[in-house]
Amino acid sequence: MRLDLADLHLFLCIVDAGSITQGAQRAHLTLASASERLRSIEEDVGVKLLERRPRGVVTTEAGDALAQHARLLLQQQALMKDALNAFVAGRRGTLRLDANTAALTEFLPEKLAHWLVRHPQLNVELRERTSVDIVKAVEAGFAEAGLISDAVDTGDLQVRPVAPEPLVLIVPCGHPLATSQGLALRDVHREPFVGLFPESALQEHISEQARIAGLELSFRVRMKDFRGVCEMVAHGVGMGIVPASVALRQAREGAYRSVPLADAWARRRLCVCVRDWDSLSVPVRDLLNHLLADAEA
Repeated sequence: MRLDLADLHLFLCIVDAGSITQGAQRAHLTLASASERLRSIEEDVGVKLLERRPRGVVTTEAGDALAQHARLLLQQQALMKDALNAFVAGRRGTLRLDANTAALTEFLPEKLAHWLVRHPQLNVELRERTSVDIVKAVEAGFAEAGLISDAVDTGDLQVRPVAPEPLVLIVPCGHPLATSQGLALRDVHREPFVGLFPESALQEHISEQARIAGLELSFRVRMKDFRGVCEMVAHGVGMGIVPASVALRQAREGAYRSVPLADAWARRRLCVCVRDWDSLSVPVRDLLNHLLADAEA
């Protein structure tokens, strides 16, 4: 049996109209073409499907069975089309977004939550990477967009700032440098530090900047997240380097002092980067517009 969906559509048009002539019109076919295709359908299934009567046609028992299955198949086709069109229109699917540590932990959670609530059929897959690696991935076409620090070279990528996110030193309150108005990494590189695990994108960035400056940092302990770093510094274990928003959020009265980090690489803004804004998929563009809304306002 070689019936296709167009055959089934024509057959149902004829059945519902009760007339080959009117069914042909509903299917946007000529009467001759519809009659020929109807003959082919009956020859293909090997049984009579319609009875011709003076005032039109009626289905045989076999015709009733075909009509029932045809309706189910065409309904499934319509559902399939709707599902696929939802992906095309950006109403369903999974977005992938690369982001550095500060973006993942501080900027994205609240912003992304509001957007996901408004788009219940969309999912977001986040990957933590260094800003340098994100730029390379976007340039190579391995990622549509990324959230990075503007402290890195972005080449020909299109970049838009979304939020300031400078890095600061957090220093135990009793430390002699706690009252400083600003310090460079070179001023404190011999101090004991509390850091993040080496696989953290931010920790990689800090270690790379120290290496470029010819400095070596000594870590007494490495923690899984910023909360752990701040807790260790508050207890006097050592100094830490965290985003300013983290230092403010985690601070408790008398726990530690935040000191501006004077190095140029620490004076950062979070930015979105893309190869070409106009070629972004619909859902990614919508998400980035949402992230940019406050910055552009």
